[in-house]
Amino acid sequence: MGFFSWKFIGVLLSSLTLYSFSSLPSIASSSLAAWIIRSDGVLQFRTSHDAKLKSFFKRGDDLIGDRIWIDFQGELTRPRALPGNGPIREIRLGKPKRGITRLVIEFDHSVSLDPYKLKIKGLASDKWQLDFVGLPVETLKSIGEGDVNKSISKRLHSDSSSATNKFFISLNVNNLPNVKRGKYLVIIDPGHGGPDPGAIGINGLRESEIVLDVSKQVKAYLSQKGVSTRLTRAIEKDLDLPPRVVLANKLKANAFVSIHANASRGYRKDINGLETYYFSKYGGGLTLAKDIHNEILKASPESPDRGVRKGSFFVIRRTNMPAALVEIGFVTGLNDSRDLSRANHRKRLAFAISNGILKYLKKLD
Repeated sequence: MGFFSWKFIGVLLSSLTLYSFSSLPSIASSSLAAWIIRSDGVLQFRTSHDAKLKSFFKRGDDLIGDRIWIDFQGELTRPRALPGNGPIREIRLGKPKRGITRLVIEFDHSVSLDPYKLKIKGLASDKWQLDFVGLPVETLKSIGEGDVNKSISKRLHSDSSSATNKFFISLNVNNLPNVKRGKYLVIIDPGHGGPDPGAIGINGLRESEIVLDVSKQVKAYLSQKGVSTRLTRAIEKDLDLPPRVVLANKLKANAFVSIHANASRGYRKDINGLETYYFSKYGGGLTLAKDIHNEILKASPESPDRGVRKGSFFVIRRTNMPAALVEIGFVTGLNDSRDLSRANHRKRLAFAISNGILKYLKKLD
């Protein structure tokens, strides 16, 4: 029962390199984004950019067939097993230890592969391929999860790496759209406040504090672009819903944006994602919501897109101007809570929201 490690060819490497298990740092979000085993016996998968991999082959025995597995950085949120077909018995995704995601491919007993012909080739900084040389593919049908060919932005795994991210580099007010200075008034509404903390998430993350920080930064960005901006609250204080609407309607604002953070029922850590709400598609609410939503997706590229939705929240239902309510992530979600707790991520969200608002206002120029 032989046990082999394969060599692996990285797209940016000039020579063959074998990554040791200890080189995989413990991070929360799995770097494996999508994978497919094609009907021609080729495995392709997409990862975060420049991910480090470790791969293995193990000869089968009387109980199980040959196995290949690949270890990725980061933890899987939902371990699972998928039935294979043809020469592939089963595909499993799990987390063998903290900070590691493992993709296992188990073959039928009739399959006998040569591990020395198995090499992972880097096709791009986030795309990889492995040809199962010698695999009988007559009865093999494609199986996989996600879109392997989708291009994704590089995810930030720590604040120290932020400077290498293209979106982070662009966080300069000069990169925001220009609108006519002094023409527009926008109300930014940080949800909850004071004795009402809103949702409380992982490690005590409080919605009211997170959204106030983001809202203040949005105000600063918009003000620098010549947009008059008012916050419904600038401190942690109790503020009911009607006064927020009264302020916006009294000042006859051009747009109203309420900023919130989400929480899942049952506080499920596997639920993450971004949502933006509007009340009426008439009068600009839907356009405003879409413009903001499209930008926050860029700021948090691996947080699931939960869409632009119609909602009847009081603050967007009772305002007399285009209004949107933004949910910038789940404080109860494992991935979102980690990001929301980081100052650099909140800055990216504020920049994105500001960008979306300015793109909307520019259409009114």
